[in-house]
Amino acid sequence: MNKLQKLLQSRILILMVCAAGIGGTFQYGYNISIINAPTSYIQVFMNKTWQERTGVPPEDNMILLLWSFTVSVYPLGGLAGAVVAGPMAIMLGRKMSLLVNNVFVIVAAVLSGFSQIAKSFEMIMVSRFFTGVNAEGSSWQPGEMADGACPRLLCLQAEASICLPCPGVSMNIQPMYLAESAPKKLRGAVALTSASFTALGLVLGQVVGLRELLGGEESWPFLLASNAVPALIQLMALPWFPESPRYLLIDRGDRESCVSALQKLRGNSDLGAELEEMLAEQAAAKGQRAKKPWELFQNPAVRWQLVSIIVLSSAMQLCGNDSMYFYAAYVFQEAGIPQDKIPYVVIGTGSCELIASVTCNMIIDYAGRRPLLLGGYIFMAGWAVVFMVALSQQTRISWMPYLSMACIFAYILSFGIGPAGVTGVLPTELFDQKSRPAAYMICGSLLWFNLFLVGTAFPFIVKSLGHFCYVPFLVVCVCTALYIGLFLPETKGKSFLEISEEFRKRNFKAQSHAVLYKGPEEIKSTVL
Repeated sequence: MNKLQKLLQSRILILMVCAAGIGGTFQYGYNISIINAPTSYIQVFMNKTWQERTGVPPEDNMILLLWSFTVSVYPLGGLAGAVVAGPMAIMLGRKMSLLVNNVFVIVAAVLSGFSQIAKSFEMIMVSRFFTGVNAEGSSWQPGEMADGACPRLLCLQAEASICLPCPGVSMNIQPMYLAESAPKKLRGAVALTSASFTALGLVLGQVVGLRELLGGEESWPFLLASNAVPALIQLMALPWFPESPRYLLIDRGDRESCVSALQKLRGNSDLGAELEEMLAEQAAAKGQRAKKPWELFQNPAVRWQLVSIIVLSSAMQLCGNDSMYFYAAYVFQEAGIPQDKIPYVVIGTGSCELIASVTCNMIIDYAGRRPLLLGGYIFMAGWAVVFMVALSQQTRISWMPYLSMACIFAYILSFGIGPAGVTGVLPTELFDQKSRPAAYMICGSLLWFNLFLVGTAFPFIVKSLGHFCYVPFLVVCVCTALYIGLFLPETKGKSFLEISEEFRKRNFKAQSHAVLYKGPEEIKSTVL
């Protein structure tokens, strides 16, 4: 209750979280959802436009090629966004990077919104690229999406279709901005709102994409262009809030602006201890420049931090959560749900992610990071076993489809309660101010690569292992849980310097790091 009271007192911080989230990770979830409903309409539009231009109808392979390029250009935009996010965060600052990021999605909305009038499907392709740069989004391998299916479902007819999320600018910078602006005791909860806004965007996109709203044949350009609304809201709201205090002090050396930002965010709270901690971190980073991603691999002082984010970022995508949607429509149909009702049931899967992320947001600073991550992967491993057994008996036992449905929702909840949200917080806490943007660039690239790997390999895994295709994901979950239990320290309630000092002990076990490196207390005494 004391933490809740402090949070309520920090009204500016709460409003800042909302302003950052609505144009940030909200766009990721929203853009995942809205692209599904108009898939068949866009393909018809491509067919009609091609015929008007050439006078002859296109071959089926040509439409497939055009649609394949339309969806494959999206992850390329996401990869570009992941690469530019680090330099943007350093040169422009966290807040300004989020504001500039809205330009990409507004351009994308204009292109897609006017594509039908201009009779240009190329505008949709360019639009998808810019949308990928803006936010982490998803794409599909060639294949026709099942009508009304979840945007993260594999096509029921295609053998090689899978959702491929790829991290863009907002997914990298928003957690950094929020975690650096939050007080130490609320850092996890504030940074984790990124996951909550992602889930909120996913659910809202599913709702808006229903045929009764903007998912109809005549309104699909408006649906694709609707992502401009959150961008405009952020452009109007976020300028009223301060830049990250740590960025202002440590990166820019502007103590006056840092104090002003802290006063806006903390209200009447005593800033002495927090400012002292920042000054100590500034002293520790004195003379250093922002690191490049490849420099982190060469630096023994961040060895275990780097291993940790590589393991956890990879496991987040290799754990099979997105692949779980492969079976969702099939399981729902086997359970007797009519095809035209499946979109409404699918909203329940998005709601599961929202409920799990909000729950995780509420308890992360109480339960800690390690228990949520460890529990999430352990439960996912357990549900994977149950799910494989249920799938193998799907046609033999009448109630097995219902058990499979329960497994889908339970798996999504287990993923959302820990790995989905906590993984995005850790790069901020494990790395110092000068290494943090580079760490997020590495995480973003890993997310893209591993999802591409899963998307390419999963159809072959299904073909080889059948109903037991979740064995590789089970192994990933078990191995990740072991790593977390054995090697990942708890970061709850610790300052960035305290976390760095704990990792120094691991990175320099064989050396007397106390002689080579100053600890937090020594740095504080030097500053004072």
